[in-house]
Amino acid sequence: MDTLAARDQWVNHVHPLVKFIVTLCYIAAVVSFSKYDIVGLAGMAVYPVAVFILSENSFLDSVRRLRFVLPLVCLVGICNPLFDKSTVMLGGMAVSAGILSMAALIMKGVFALMASYLLIATTPAETLCCAFRMLHIPRILVTQFLLTYRYITVLLEEAERITQAYALRAPGQKGVHFKVWGSLAGQLLLRSMDRAEEVYESMQLRGYRGDFGYMRERLSFRWQDGAYLIFWLGVILLFRVVPVVSVVGSIV
Repeated sequence: MDTLAARDQWVNHVHPLVKFIVTLCYIAAVVSFSKYDIVGLAGMAVYPVAVFILSENSFLDSVRRLRFVLPLVCLVGICNPLFDKSTVMLGGMAVSAGILSMAALIMKGVFALMASYLLIATTPAETLCCAFRMLHIPRILVTQFLLTYRYITVLLEEAERITQAYALRAPGQKGVHFKVWGSLAGQLLLRSMDRAEEVYESMQLRGYRGDFGYMRERLSFRWQDGAYLIFWLGVILLFRVVPVVSVVGSIV
């Protein structure tokens, strides 16, 4: 994700505060649709599709990276057809309300997840945290977000070392025996905390105080950023208020 965010693409150079506001407004607009309005929700796909094209990010790669989260999102409304057995009219046809509400929940979850993914894939973590501070989000929350994002790799590295050491001491055994799960989890916690403390101390020695003042000087607001913000807020408002998909379908 850091490699994607550091690429020299036009969207990557848009001000992080602008991208965060647009993403926040987009998610708010998506979740505000009624539970049966799948036609209106379909039009909200315009934002992720456009950003995927502008940033030249691969949609298949995003699905591969989110393959563990997407099934959970899709399972949110799987029980709706069992509880909501009424029918609604859609295009002159009687359709199960439970199926529609399930589809709407899945679309909302997928769109919100894709918008968040595109925000991270086009914005480095430090610049995103700088945007948080510009919105006066408490420093402790911003620091918690940044350190959690950074320490995930530390945690995974320590977990890999522990599992490799266990595999060398237990040759021929498949996986980790359940009797040692507790002790290995405790060792993983202690070792990752030690490594995290070292990383945080090195950040403090380099002048980190949680304010990102050194970065604010580089993040100047340009007219392109304002145009990007106005354009996407207008598009989101248009697709939220006007049933663009229905209008285009009737014209066709």
